[in-house]
Formats: sequence, C-alpha cells, structure tokens
Amino acid sequence: MKTRLLAAMAAGALCLSAMAPVQAQGADWPAKPLRLLVGSAPGGGTDAMARAVADKLGPLLKQTVVVENKPGASNTLAADLAAKSSDGHTMVMGVSTAHAIAPHLLKLGYDNDRDLVPVVFVGAVPNILVVNDQMPVKSVQELIALLKRKPGEYNFASSGSGSTQHIAAELFKDATGVQMTHIPYRGSGPALVDLMGGQVQIAFETASSVIPHIKSGKVRALAVLSARRNPQLPDLPTMAEAGVRGVEMSAWYGIYMPSGTPAAVQTRIHDAVNGILAQPDTQARLLAIGADINPMSQEQFAQFHKSENQRYAGIIKKNNISVE
Repeated sequence: MKTRLLAAMAAGALCLSAMAPVQAQGADWPAKPLRLLVGSAPGGGTDAMARAVADKLGPLLKQTVVVENKPGASNTLAADLAAKSSDGHTMVMGVSTAHAIAPHLLKLGYDNDRDLVPVVFVGAVPNILVVNDQMPVKSVQELIALLKRKPGEYNFASSGSGSTQHIAAELFKDATGVQMTHIPYRGSGPALVDLMGGQVQIAFETASSVIPHIKSGKVRALAVLSARRNPQLPDLPTMAEAGVRGVEMSAWYGIYMPSGTPAAVQTRIHDAVNGILAQPDTQARLLAIGADINPMSQEQFAQFHKSENQRYAGIIKKNNISVE
C-alpha cells in the first residue's frame, strides 16, 4: 500500500513538473525577452511591420522584444526557425510569401499548417503597377494596347520567382492576354534600380518599396492592385477602376507562433497587438508605407490563412509558376 502511494505521489509530482512550463507560459509569461523573427533584410516591408509592433509590444508585456532578421528562402527561413523553436518566447512576422505562396513552390522543413499557428493579423500592403518614366503610356489601357502591339518586347521585374510581384504579373497577363518577359531579381531593391534605369520597363511592386519612387517621379504608377484606393496615392485608380478585373494582389503580414504555444499566450499576443494597431501613431506609421490595417479575430485570421493558401495554390497551378 505504501509502495503504491509513493508511486502515485511520484507520478503526480512528475505530472505537475511537466505542467509547470505550460502554466508559467500562461500566468507568468513572458519570463524572458521575446524574439520576433523577420524573414527579410532590414528596411523592407516585413521589417517595417515587425518594428512598428515590437517597439510598443515590449513595454506592454514588460519584456524586451528583439527583432531578428533571418532573410532567405522566400521568407521561410525565419518561419522554419519559429516552427522549430521550443523556448516559448519566439514568434515570426509572417508574410504571404512564406505562408501562402512558398508552401506550393518549395520543399519546406516544417509543416506550414501543423507547426505554426496564426495568432494576429497585422495588415496588408498592396502591389502597384508601375512603369519606367520613359514608357509612352499613362494608363493601364495604354499599357495593354502597347503590349499587344509589341508582344514579348517588354520585360517586367520581380523580387524573385514566386513572389507577389511575379504572381501579380501572371494574373495581369492572364486577364488581359498580353505577353511580357519575366526578369526575376534577388529582392525589390535591385529590381527597382533596373526599372528606374530602363533595363526593365514594368513592375508590380509592393507599395512599401515603390511609393517613395512614385512620389519622387522616378517611376510612373498606373494602378493599385487592391479593392480600394490607397490613402498614400488617392488619385491612383484601382486595377478594377482601370478596366481590368480579377487582378488583386497584396503582401499581407501577421504574427505566427509555434503550434504548441498555450492558448492564453496566443490570446495575450493577439489582444496586445490589436491594441497597438488601434493607436493613431501606429496607424500613421503603417499608412506611411502604404499598409491597409484590417483587424481580424484569431479565428478570422486562421480562416484567411487557409483561404489564401487555396487561392495561391490555384493561381500557381493554372499559370505553371515555379521557382526554377
């Protein structure tokens, strides 16, 4: 009897010991600085989103939030590190490139749906159709007419095969019947340099990367690929307003955590970040890079994640898009 009692006590102690980290993550979390991983280099749209959140999240949680840039593999290197982390204090600023596009183009070292959980949607940055300022067109319809007169003679730049810029161009080609040659670059920076220099003539670049060049007159904007006009460029029509329907593209961002993260921790991050996004100065900071802030519940974000994966899987298959 005594032996059975001691065994039960030992089993109970072991059970409590195993539960302790989970309980600590709920009640006493965070117990140390947090890492917010970013899958691109400093200065890009994902980095800007992460820092706008991290600067205020730390004081709210009474812990330091360190933004760590881990660029590579279409933003999936950071997602891979987050998926495999076990310290209970690691998050990733996810982006559609990594969480809705790459799973259909790359062999990943983690399961995009099983190993990571969508926690809070941060915002979306639309793509914008821009051309070199020497191009003899000032509207989408003029561009379509030019491309049809000279099929295959003009090039479009992207930040890489399988990027939102690339896929947006494929949607545009499919919707209009035009022909363009794809020139993939290693990032938006070099792509925009060659666009402004005339080596390529067309791009479907993200607003955060291209708005400064539009405002300086170095490139000409023809349409924004979102359902509504962008506040930073109120005179720029949407693609639908320009006469081309079904061509919408945005890079969207949200915080993901390892799937084993306790629900209480997920809720705390979700509520804290949504509170930050509601603050006028945060909104101004994100609007300055062309972001559209659209708060979602965690359940809505999870459904959005699922629907975007289905959408991109269909686009990629239909247009035979690959990273080769």
